[in-house]
Amino acid sequence: MIKFKLGDRWKSLIILGLMTSLLCIVIPPVTATNPKINSPQLQTEQYNPGDWLQEGKTLYDAGRFAEAIKVLQQAVDNYRSQGNKLRQAVGLSNLALAYQKLGLWQEADKTVRESLQLLEGVKLNPVVLAQILDIQGSIQLELGQAEQALATWQRAEGIYKQVNDQSGVVSDRINQAQAWQVLGFYRRSLKILTELRSTLQAQPNSLTKAVELRSLGDTLQLVGDLEQSRQVLAQSLEIAKGLQSSAEMSATLFSLGNTARTQQNIPAALDYYQQAAKLASTPITKIQAAINQLSLLVETRQVSVIETLLPQIQTQLVNLPPSQSAIYARIHLAQNLMKLGSGTEKTQQSKLFNDTAQLLATAVQQSRNLDDKRAEAYALGTLGSLYEQTQQWSNAQEVTQKALVLTQTINAPDINYRWYWQLGRLLKKQGDIKGAITAYDTAISELRSLRSDLVAVNRDVQYSFKESVEPVYRQSVELLLQSSPNLKNLEIARQRIESLQLAELDDFFRQACINARTVVLDEMVDKDNPTSAIIYPIILPQQLQVIIKIPQQPLHRYVVNQSQQEVESTLTELREALLEPEKEEEVQTLAKKVYDWLIPAEIETNLAKINVNTLVFVLDGALRNIPMAALYDGQKYLVEKYAVALSLGLQLIAPKSLTQAPLNVLAAGLVQPPKAFQKFPPLPEIQSELNLIAQAGISTRQLLNNDFTSNALEKNVNTKTFNVLHLATHGQFSSRPEDTFILANDGPINVLQFDNLLRRQDATPSQSLEMLVLSACETATGDNRATLGLAGASVKAGARSTLASLWHINDKSTAILIGEFYRELVKNKVTKAEALRHAQIKLLRDYPNYSRPGYWAPYILVGNWL
Repeated sequence: MIKFKLGDRWKSLIILGLMTSLLCIVIPPVTATNPKINSPQLQTEQYNPGDWLQEGKTLYDAGRFAEAIKVLQQAVDNYRSQGNKLRQAVGLSNLALAYQKLGLWQEADKTVRESLQLLEGVKLNPVVLAQILDIQGSIQLELGQAEQALATWQRAEGIYKQVNDQSGVVSDRINQAQAWQVLGFYRRSLKILTELRSTLQAQPNSLTKAVELRSLGDTLQLVGDLEQSRQVLAQSLEIAKGLQSSAEMSATLFSLGNTARTQQNIPAALDYYQQAAKLASTPITKIQAAINQLSLLVETRQVSVIETLLPQIQTQLVNLPPSQSAIYARIHLAQNLMKLGSGTEKTQQSKLFNDTAQLLATAVQQSRNLDDKRAEAYALGTLGSLYEQTQQWSNAQEVTQKALVLTQTINAPDINYRWYWQLGRLLKKQGDIKGAITAYDTAISELRSLRSDLVAVNRDVQYSFKESVEPVYRQSVELLLQSSPNLKNLEIARQRIESLQLAELDDFFRQACINARTVVLDEMVDKDNPTSAIIYPIILPQQLQVIIKIPQQPLHRYVVNQSQQEVESTLTELREALLEPEKEEEVQTLAKKVYDWLIPAEIETNLAKINVNTLVFVLDGALRNIPMAALYDGQKYLVEKYAVALSLGLQLIAPKSLTQAPLNVLAAGLVQPPKAFQKFPPLPEIQSELNLIAQAGISTRQLLNNDFTSNALEKNVNTKTFNVLHLATHGQFSSRPEDTFILANDGPINVLQFDNLLRRQDATPSQSLEMLVLSACETATGDNRATLGLAGASVKAGARSTLASLWHINDKSTAILIGEFYRELVKNKVTKAEALRHAQIKLLRDYPNYSRPGYWAPYILVGNWL
């Protein structure tokens, strides 16, 4: 998904008037700007230095940043010769903003620091200093200096408080929330944003309040709190309507469109973009809204509407004067035309190619005229994509390499990774495998450096993870394993799949979410738990590759010549059969097929020789939807031979055995779902389930029915001592965090709240929750990536391991299995994986009504299996 982002506040230049007052407000650095246009040509010889500052602002607002830099540099030089430090400092800060817009981050950083040094000991309006600090913070964040940016904005906030500038305080608080997000402190970021919303509610309606609410709504959308984003933006829109501000209404409708789009509410997003375009006060805003609308029409293939809208956009673009926003508008339109071209007739493809090539050629030329290397690199790389689409490999390689030469001169890893990825694809097509591997390696390296920024810092363009991040990892692994599957490459392949899974979780939460102290799985297998083996299946477009780690042995690799489509088709059939009572024979046939893929006969012989009794799977893609316990060798299910656990990757939160300390369980259960959630059936056996835990001799604190509220849960988590949290209530796992929740008596507890409600606020690493049990949850129907929600729940709760179900099961069988699981833990002092195995076998062998895999297999243990 590619979409424009309008600025939530104008990132404009500071102009120093006679009374040193500021004409404009510096905006937070988190969104792309929407500069004004139609400015006069520069005639510097007619102006005094004060006019040069104004002229520089005019050029900046027009998106003519290189010209603005020249004028502002003249103003700075004149103030320096006059010895006017204050005006020189303001000119330098404005110059830093212009450098920032061209991606010249080092120059921007040096210039703003020089500006602040000049102000030391100078008497000035403190708001001038605060706004220059705002600029410095934005530059620091872009340079990856999030901690410094945070401190800078905190200093600026203090100044705004001293002069009672509430608008400045709000802006800097929003900035700080972004910095905390980049640093991985989601809880603190969310707390700031929640407090800001309360602060803004108390203010009287004004245009400033509308703009600040819109800024808050954009930030909430960015961090993934989509419903709150929609609510805040709706309030901003109502204020703008009351003030009859068409420009602000247009900007807020635009933001609402982006939030609706992220919520996958396409009809609403289209309507918002249409309204935004109608009310737009500038041609560029109208075009940006129309292009976002067009991109949705292309995604949904609404050809007749496209045929009406596209000529309008093309006509309007021709009349736009050169600016950075006009350049990106052309690039974004070109990208949509490339998507539109795939699947159309050859005659239409030829016209679309010519139109697209012309758009990009103009974008390249205008970028050069404006000396905007970032925009030029983006335009050239996109032209390379066009040539790649039409299989003009050498032309594509030439312009892609030109784009990469440009990105070396600016700090642009978000562009860099895309064009190295593109270069890797092109080199592979032309048979240069070694060069392709090097290009992919560089793309992966750039992605790793972007881990926080990808999810927490907004760019001119926002990418879909599925389209623009996941394929880089998969294609890289495929290239490595097909070219030279030596031990070194096997290890790199494993690490890259783990990086992909971490990136998926980061994308799920919109934050870099796993920063805990971890232990490498291989060390666990080789030293601490030598009766375990690890299996890493990797689904590639044409093959299934399986890497197996056996204690004290080098990595083993097996290739299954089944395409991704064939593998996923088999897995879908198996999942559906597992849910059908009459299909046990079909289950065994399909489960045998998958068993043979993942555990070849020679490996099984090897496992038996060294007495391996536990298999840990690091599953990929659609395999996550299948309970490994149900795999079948033709005679027995896998769980009858091995204990089974899942891991999110090669790293494990520092493991420790649950049998080392007495079990203390905080158990919460809900028999009757709240009225708004009647689609979930009652769970009458929950009381029995909780009683069976207590009967196993375990210290248990119960919150049942009316006593199970989010507030009561949070209070008990923070005041009671326990190492297991058992939640016997309906819940849902989804690939979307807003649709991942558990039900309490007062409503759903969203996964984004888990680290607030389910994790002790004063907990040290040694006090981490040992186990989270979710005994009645299920994955969302039709969502192939729903197990992301399960992984997310485990991460957010801070649990070393999580026991949960992949689908809803009869609650009577659940009570039996859960009771047996706890009894095994206490009585026989076995590992969690072994306790689960015994409980599953109990249902399989001793309860004929529940012997089908559909009853016992869906329970999975994620994380520490000891």
